[in-house]
Amino acid sequence: MILPGAHTRQVRAGRLAIGGGAPVSIQSMTSVPLEDVRATVGQVHRLEQEGAQLVRLAVRNEEAVSFLREVRREVRLPLSADIHFNHRIALAAIEAGIDKIRINPGNIGGTEKVKEVVRAARERGVPIRIGVNGGSLDTGRYPEPTPENMVASAMDHVRILEDCDFFDIVVSLKSSDVGTTVTANRLFARCAQYPLHVGLTEAGYGLACTVHSSVAIGALLLEGIGDTVRVSMTGDPVEEVRVAKRILEATGLRAPLVRMVACPTCGRTDPGLDLPALAADVEREITARFAERLLSQGRTLTVAVMGCEVNGPGEATHADTGVAGGRGGSMLLFARGKKQRKIRAAHAVEELAAAVEEILAEESDAGKR
Repeated sequence: MILPGAHTRQVRAGRLAIGGGAPVSIQSMTSVPLEDVRATVGQVHRLEQEGAQLVRLAVRNEEAVSFLREVRREVRLPLSADIHFNHRIALAAIEAGIDKIRINPGNIGGTEKVKEVVRAARERGVPIRIGVNGGSLDTGRYPEPTPENMVASAMDHVRILEDCDFFDIVVSLKSSDVGTTVTANRLFARCAQYPLHVGLTEAGYGLACTVHSSVAIGALLLEGIGDTVRVSMTGDPVEEVRVAKRILEATGLRAPLVRMVACPTCGRTDPGLDLPALAADVEREITARFAERLLSQGRTLTVAVMGCEVNGPGEATHADTGVAGGRGGSMLLFARGKKQRKIRAAHAVEELAAAVEEILAEESDAGKR
C-alpha cells in the first residue's frame, strides 16, 4: 500500500500537519449554531475526546465572529472556519485566531478581496481549503457534476490563489456518489500535489453513511490518496469520528488499542450465549481499563470472542487472549496462544480482563530487565 500524503505539499493548521507524509488526520464539524457558545465548546471537547484532530465551524455572518472569538479562547484543538460569499468574514475569522479557513476564492469577491484574504492568511500562517461539491458547481460553466468538471472547477479556484503567490492550499472534491467522488480525487491527485481532504458529502445517516463513506474513503486511502478525512453523517458528529477511526484502522493507517476478533455466530453457538452482547462488553471494558497502558506501550491488544469449539480455539490461540464458546454456559479461556481453563460465560469479561492484566504486567517486567 502507498502511504497517503507521501507526495503532497504539507500545510499546517495550528499544530496539525496535513499532507507531506503526515499521518492522515480526522476532521468533523459542529452541528450546533456558533452563537450557542456553550454548546459549541462542549461539542468540540466531545469530538476531541473521541479523536477528532480538527473541527470546522460554520461562520455565517460578521456578527458570528464575536462568538468565534469566545470559542477560540476556550478550545485548544485546531479549528477551521467555514465561510461563503463575504471576504470580510474570512478576514475577521483569521484575526480571531482561526487555524484554517474553508472558502471558494471564486465566490468570495473580486481579485482585490481575494488578495486581502490571502495577505491575512499568509501573515498568520493560515491555510485555505478549497471545497468543491458536486451539487454546487457553477452550472453556467460546468452543467454536469462529472469528475472532470469537479477537478476543473477546483483548479479554477487553485489558480486564483496561485496567482496571488499563495500555496498553503488544501482541496476537497466531494459528491454524494461514491464513484464520482473516487474518480474526481484520483484525477486531481494526478494533476496537482496539494493535500486532499477526502469524504462524501450528504452521505446520509447510520449504516448507509457508514458503508458508503467507508468504500469511498477506504478506496482512496488504499491508493495513497487523501491527507485528512471527514465522514459526513447526519446526526451527532461524534459518530463521524468513530467511523473515521475505524476506516483508518481498517486501511492499516492507524493501529487500534484493542482489536476484536469475533465470529458471526451460527447454529453451532450455544443458544444461551449472547455472543454479540459479550463481544461488545469485552471491547468496552478492556478498552476502558487498559487504554492508557496500551497507548503508553504503543501496543495493540488482540482479543477473540468466538462462539463454538470448531473455529473458536484456532482464532483464540492466535489472539493475545480470547474465549471460545462451549455448551451449558461454559467457555474455554486462552492466553498467550495456549488453552488455560474452562470458565463460566457469565464471568468471561472479568476472566479476560485478568488475563490482559497478567500479560501486560509480564511485558512491563520484561521491558525493565
